[in-house]
Amino acid sequence: MAISELQLGLIGAGVAAVVGVLAYNKWQERKAQKHHEKAFRSEHRDVLFEPSLSIDRSDEIADTVPDDELPREPISAPAAEPRPTPSAEAGRKAPEVPADVDERVDCVLRIESIEPLVASRVWQAQQVELDGLSKPVGWFAFDENSNKWISLDRSSAEAHHWFCSAMQMVDRRGPINDSDFTRFVDGVQRLADQFMAIPASPLARAEALGRAEELDRFCASVDVQIGINLVSRGAAFAGTKLRGLVEAQGMVLRGDGLFHSEDDEGNSLFVLGNLEPKLLTADGMRELQTHGLTLIVDVPRVAQGAQVFDRMMLVARQLADALDADLVDDNRSPFGPDAAKVIRGQIQHFQAQMNEYGLPAGSALAMRLFAA
Repeated sequence: MAISELQLGLIGAGVAAVVGVLAYNKWQERKAQKHHEKAFRSEHRDVLFEPSLSIDRSDEIADTVPDDELPREPISAPAAEPRPTPSAEAGRKAPEVPADVDERVDCVLRIESIEPLVASRVWQAQQVELDGLSKPVGWFAFDENSNKWISLDRSSAEAHHWFCSAMQMVDRRGPINDSDFTRFVDGVQRLADQFMAIPASPLARAEALGRAEELDRFCASVDVQIGINLVSRGAAFAGTKLRGLVEAQGMVLRGDGLFHSEDDEGNSLFVLGNLEPKLLTADGMRELQTHGLTLIVDVPRVAQGAQVFDRMMLVARQLADALDADLVDDNRSPFGPDAAKVIRGQIQHFQAQMNEYGLPAGSALAMRLFAA
């Protein structure tokens, strides 16, 4: 059937109308998209994740609202009691790491949560997630009232926004390995997921393992224990007499089977033990008979090691005289003043190296790294 000119005209008009509607809709869509992008584009930082930032946005709102849309009359509000001005310390951003943590020796991960987490729940969860690690792990929470990190344990009861986990990378058994690193990082990630918290990025695996190996090499080079032996010239040492002599020197028998010479804070300076396999115990001292004793100073774990060694040598000589014993080294060679002078110099040398490395002997950090 032929199409008349009138029909062709109507079809053309209809097509033009459709095209016009589509073009108008597309224009409206682009306009709305630009308005949406403008409304949600912001150069300001997220106060949910940075609670220290002020949340007073009234000036910004006033700048973005057209003048003709601002209220013309002031809005009255009910009178309210003045709120106390928060301390300048309150709400401050948490420090990078706790004071008891050192990133030279610890693999550190921080966790941040928008909602406060109960510390005891975090503690219980980490025991499960980090079970099997070969190195000690410390946990800390940031107390916003005091702006300080506090150490966590199973009795911790408060709720906190920030937590910090620190795995020691080296001890006397050696450095962490790849398995330790993976278990630690993955375990903290699972814990964070469990509480919908956000962990900070860890050290790169290669960097963490490299740091651990370098630190372990240094620690091995200064990990020295000096021992002096007292060997009977004839009869065995009787336990009751020995205990009286040693306690007269101010030494204390501990549960590890050793007598300890302590400083004013109760830290061990040097120890005395049985040269034979049997440990020294309070009950066993009555029946004890031994032909040898040994005194030991753990060089990395005592400050002023030369003076501690001098004190240990004085005790050794007094005991040797009282027990009719000889002072000998581990090869059973006589240990006299010349040998003592050489050893004293070596102690000073090792502790000078530790100071230069930034790891003073007897410091809290050294006590951790050289734990027995």
